[in-house]
Amino acid sequence: MAIEYLGFLPVLILVAMAGVQIGLIAYAGQQAGTAARAGARSASLGESAQEGCAQAVSDWIDVDCSGASSGGDEVTVTAVVRIPRFVPGWDFGDATKTATMPLDHTDEESGQP
Repeated sequence: MAIEYLGFLPVLILVAMAGVQIGLIAYAGQQAGTAARAGARSASLGESAQEGCAQAVSDWIDVDCSGASSGGDEVTVTAVVRIPRFVPGWDFGDATKTATMPLDHTDEESGQP
């Protein structure tokens, strides 16, 4: 009976590792969305989109928001987060999210929005 349990143990470990990896994929996607919104907010205020993105995510997450583009009255930022690998040999690439925010316009004479 104990030998049967030992034979099933690798399957249980693989399922547990896959569960953790799925959680990391979801977390990376959530962090990419947060970074894109924060980067777009920063860029709409005339600040650095990359800095806004980096401050919005966990310290151990690598994010790239270098592709900020503005057109008309809005700015669009795309955040790319590398999905961390927990299971060796499984590579899921990047999580990519885009956010658009209106540009913050102020009345230059009065300084009021």
